[in-house]
Amino acid sequence: MNDFFNRGPALGLRLVLAVACSVGLMFVDRYTESATQIRSLLTSAVSPLFYAASLPESLIAGASEQLMSQQQLLSENAQLKDRLLQQDAQLQLLSFLQQENDKLRALLGSAPVVQGQRLIAEVLAVYSHPFSQQVVLNKGSNDGISVHQPIIDEKGVVGQIVSVGPTSSRALLISDNTHAISVRAERTGVRTVAEGLGQWDMLRVIHLPLSTDIREGDRLLTSGLDGRFPEGYPVAEVIQVIKEASQPFMTVYARPYASLDRIRHVLILWPGSQVEAVRQAEEEN
Repeated sequence: MNDFFNRGPALGLRLVLAVACSVGLMFVDRYTESATQIRSLLTSAVSPLFYAASLPESLIAGASEQLMSQQQLLSENAQLKDRLLQQDAQLQLLSFLQQENDKLRALLGSAPVVQGQRLIAEVLAVYSHPFSQQVVLNKGSNDGISVHQPIIDEKGVVGQIVSVGPTSSRALLISDNTHAISVRAERTGVRTVAEGLGQWDMLRVIHLPLSTDIREGDRLLTSGLDGRFPEGYPVAEVIQVIKEASQPFMTVYARPYASLDRIRHVLILWPGSQVEAVRQAEEEN
C-alpha cells in the first residue's frame, strides 16, 4: 500500500508543474478573452454553492429579525397602551374642564343682565402699592361705563369701577385694602364679607363666629346683597381657617380666583338697575 501512495512525480517536480500552471493561467487570463468566459461559467456553476453556504446565515438572520420585529411590536404595543391610558386620563380631565366651562358659561348667562350688556375692556395701566391696587381700563363714559360697575375675568370677580372718564376708567381691585365684597359659601350658604389686604393673592373673610361651618377649600361666591355684584360669581377659595377660643370670631383667609396680578382683559357687567338706564340711553341715541 505504501508503494501505491509513493507512485507519481517527485514533490519538487509537482511544485514546478503547479507554478508553471499558475503562470500559464495568469497569462491566459491577462491576454485572452476566453478566460473571462470561462470565469463567468465557473461563477455560474458555483453560485448555487454560495447560496447554499449562505442559507444558514440568511435563515438565522431572518429569524433574528423576525424575533426583533416581534419584540419591537410588543414594545410599541405596550407604549401605545401607556399612551392610551394617559390620553384617557387627559380626556377625563378635558371632560371635567368642559363641565367647568359649561358651568362658567351658565354662570355668566345667569347674571341679571340682558343679552349684550357686557363689554370687554383692556387693561392700560396698573397701579399697585401697599395702600391701593387699581387698574386703568380703555373704556369710559363714551362706552356707557359708569361708577360701581363690577368687572370680572375668565376665573372670577376682579373689582369694580370707581371713576370714569370719556375714554377710560379706573377700577378698584378686590385685593385693595379699602375694598369689601359680600360673599356666601357655596357649600353651606353662609353669608359674610371678604375684604382686601393689599395683596394680590389674599383676602380676609371677616365677622365669622367660631361656630360657623367653613373649611379650607370652600368656594366663596358673590351673594348679591351689596347691590353691586350680581349673585353667583366666583370670588375666592378658602385657604386657611384659624380658630382661637379667646377671640369671638375666627380668622379666615381666601385666595382670589381672578389672576389679579396678570389681568390683561376684563369683562364689565351691567347689573340690576343699570340695565334699564343703559337701554334707555341707547334708545335715545
